[in-house]
Amino acid sequence: MKNEYQNLPYRFLSSRTLITQNSRGKAVKAGLDDPAFSMMTDFKHVRPFSTTTTTTIDEISQKMIACGVRLLFVAGNNDALLGLVTYNDIFGEKPVRYLQENGGKREEIGAQEIMTPLARLEALELDDILKVRIGDIVETMQSSGRQHILVVKDQADGSQAISGLFSSTQIENRLNIKIELSPRANTFADLERALNE
Repeated sequence: MKNEYQNLPYRFLSSRTLITQNSRGKAVKAGLDDPAFSMMTDFKHVRPFSTTTTTTIDEISQKMIACGVRLLFVAGNNDALLGLVTYNDIFGEKPVRYLQENGGKREEIGAQEIMTPLARLEALELDDILKVRIGDIVETMQSSGRQHILVVKDQADGSQAISGLFSSTQIENRLNIKIELSPRANTFADLERALNE
């Protein structure tokens, strides 16, 4: 091995050594005026969890519980993003509507039938995230009615990569606030239902 690296010295641990956790696991004091990036789950440091289109909703639910998340990316070949599936997709109206329209059994429903497809996904640009505050993210969530916000970065080859994610649950827990999300109409049926309420 060449001498381009240095040998670091070891030191003995003191009797007052504590076991600490990553700061993301602790309730670090934060405020709405803090940089938004400080609240983003950065996929450079945290592995995003994914599933496939054929994974059943029961398997998705089990994976979410095991991973401690409420959103899974649906990936195809070479980790290409095909869509995403959330806790609300599994336990909301989507499985009921699918069964009403197509028949079958709930346990046979796969991610493809309830996921939000790539063509309907929106995201914020990482460069913009670096200029805004947590309060701006909360305002965006409230006005869009979204519990999650994806963050993307343009790549040199013209593609995009998901860089991170904001979660309303994480923000609520860290800031000890409640984010009131306005209902969001995703289809004409949702829009008609919202207008009639």
